Amino acid sequence: MTTASTQTSRSLAADPLALIDVDHVRFYVGNAKQAAYFYAQTFGFNISQVADLTTGSREEADYLLTQGNIRLLLTTPLSKGHPASEEIKRYGDGVKDVALTVEDAEAAFELAVRNGAEPASEPRVIKDDKGSVTAASIKTYGRVVHTFVSRTGHYALENIKRGGAEFMPVFRKVDSPLNEYNRKHPCGLMYFDHCVGNVEEGKMNHWVKWYEDVMGFKMFKHFDDADISTEYSALMSKVMASGNHLIKMPINEPAEGKKKSQIQEYLEWHDMTPGVQHLALRTDDELHSVAELRRRGVDFLSLPDSYYQIVWDRVNKMLTANGHEAVKEDHDRIKDLGILVDADDEGYLLQLFTKPLQDRPTLFFEIICRRGSQSFGKGNFKALFEALELEQERRGNL
Repeated sequence: MTTASTQTSRSLAADPLALIDVDHVRFYVGNAKQAAYFYAQTFGFNISQVADLTTGSREEADYLLTQGNIRLLLTTPLSKGHPASEEIKRYGDGVKDVALTVEDAEAAFELAVRNGAEPASEPRVIKDDKGSVTAASIKTYGRVVHTFVSRTGHYALENIKRGGAEFMPVFRKVDSPLNEYNRKHPCGLMYFDHCVGNVEEGKMNHWVKWYEDVMGFKMFKHFDDADISTEYSALMSKVMASGNHLIKMPINEPAEGKKKSQIQEYLEWHDMTPGVQHLALRTDDELHSVAELRRRGVDFLSLPDSYYQIVWDRVNKMLTANGHEAVKEDHDRIKDLGILVDADDEGYLLQLFTKPLQDRPTLFFEIICRRGSQSFGKGNFKALFEALELEQERRGNL
């Protein structure tokens, strides 16, 4: 008898680039120990594991942060010869690697290279008597790489999700008083919803084709400057998705406007190098998550009260027209928390964006909750851009 799991195994074997999960997202940071405490305190991540000099890691220190099915890996170089040293100097803290779990990392790497990818690092195996982790990386836009990861034995992804296994042989589990605090005061972030990249003007379609040709992704949504613009700035965006829609990678490029777009600002403060603009983190309870994050001191973008004078008519009209129930969350509470709301023919979503997570105006987070909608808040683009432009103006970068 053919079961769903049997069919999944067959599809993974037939297609080495069939993606199982986001294995982790690696940040290069100036001081992983201190950054770990920032993300633990403000966003509720547990400081779960560490690899450093005390565990035999001589080249870098790595802190594994976990929440739900989200795994952030913070990496700090321990010598000037480590490649992260130069990148941190050029770009500041930010995302280096969006790593993807596959059945066979070596086979996925070889197929991606045959499809036109440029290698970043050849397949390497880290193993001990409990199991193994195989990893191999390819270059994508700018500084970013995708590492294919396959795991066996003790280091299988399911064991890591349950918290019963080390991330790989050089890691050891740790605990922190912040972890206990976070268990008592959860932020409710569950997993990666999407990962947005900023590229140079005129290069969006190049990278769209790259994801199609190399990774087998398909276009999921697209937005042009008529969708995403204000009086002053504009951008264009195309959303690429893996075959099972598990992994979504929107790609943005700046469009011509009277003043400087947020994409151009990002590039100028990122050494004119493409990179990850933001990570969207999914929650099942937007109001609880945003309230807890605000309580912890997370800085979010601010919206004018006028946004809420028009949003409910627009959103509920769309929901009613498509046979969906109205937004169930408390409308006054949504306004108090400054949350954005949008709807499409499948349902609605709630979303809110942080300000940049570091002093350079580059990487930020989005907190998103989906009630059927699989879009990206098109109805909020104008209000969001106006809020971003206010911040750009405060920074002197508009």
